[in-house]
Amino acid sequence: MSVAPPEQATPDVETDVRPQEQVVERLDRPWVTIVWNDPVNLMSYVSWVFQSYFGYGQDKAEELMLAVHREGRAVVSKGTREKMETDTEAMHGFSLWATFQKDD
Repeated sequence: MSVAPPEQATPDVETDVRPQEQVVERLDRPWVTIVWNDPVNLMSYVSWVFQSYFGYGQDKAEELMLAVHREGRAVVSKGTREKMETDTEAMHGFSLWATFQKDD
């Protein structure tokens, strides 16, 4: 006598399948350090911090400082997560508001 195997139930699960290139692209994206506008620090001080810590020239430092002032934030450095953590902590040491995140 032959018995048919019981039907196997399959859960209703949606899988998020992405091409490998998209996954690699997300992993390869650099991290960024963002400095946010604050009501405390003078613009000249923020520019000085960018010059002294990051080594930016006066023009680049002022460009970033103006972005912080006008747009509320500026990306001041890009790189590995570890480096962005270090840069963010350094900005906190200069009393600037800063965060880091994956680059968009």
